Amino acid sequence: MLVNFVSEKNSTAFPECMTQLFLFSFFGIDDSYMLTVMAYDRYIAICNPLLYNVIMSHRVCVLLSTAVYAMGAFGATIHTSYISSRSFCGTNIIHHYFCDILPLLNIACSRDYTKEFWVMLLVGFNVFASVFAIFISYAFILASILRIRSADGRSKAFSTCSSHLAAVGVFYGSIIFMYLKPATGDTTQEKVASVFYTTVIPMLNPLIYSLRNKDVKEAIRKLVNGGLHAQSL
Repeated sequence: MLVNFVSEKNSTAFPECMTQLFLFSFFGIDDSYMLTVMAYDRYIAICNPLLYNVIMSHRVCVLLSTAVYAMGAFGATIHTSYISSRSFCGTNIIHHYFCDILPLLNIACSRDYTKEFWVMLLVGFNVFASVFAIFISYAFILASILRIRSADGRSKAFSTCSSHLAAVGVFYGSIIFMYLKPATGDTTQEKVASVFYTTVIPMLNPLIYSLRNKDVKEAIRKLVNGGLHAQSL
């Protein structure tokens, strides 16, 4: 995308397009399931803090990460193999800013609606399975937080989850709007939704998570105070 901006060249070869589709699907599915694993991590940290180091051992973390990337590779292979088997004999203009599933299906002249149904069902499964697992984790987290008697303890527990919940809300909200809304033919809405989960979320994640770090907060506070002090001089 950056090369196209600089060179003002908005064309891509078919193999490049399929590579982009595979990588987009791979990392999108990975992100979805990684948010689920993070929700489980917070569930263990809040509901079973004394057993956290035992339950979330290095071996368990490696297994969870491997499972996340395996799901990403599986889903991306299914999506890419189906799209690459379509024929594009008409217009070759993709009304999108990258090679995504729906924009490519819209310009395909050979569509197998049975297989397409299964492809979209896989998309729906990845979304709702992750959302359901996150919902269950936070239901137990909320129940555990409500049992905390001190207001300070409840505040710290909610603070632990707030950044993750913010990322989950924007990520899944934009994906559901993109893939699971009724077909309207409005490509502008699809472009706006895709910008959120491909650009805005990755840009916000470092800010959302790092600004909660005490060392980062202290460094920013010193930087701001130093700048104000310099101005006053």
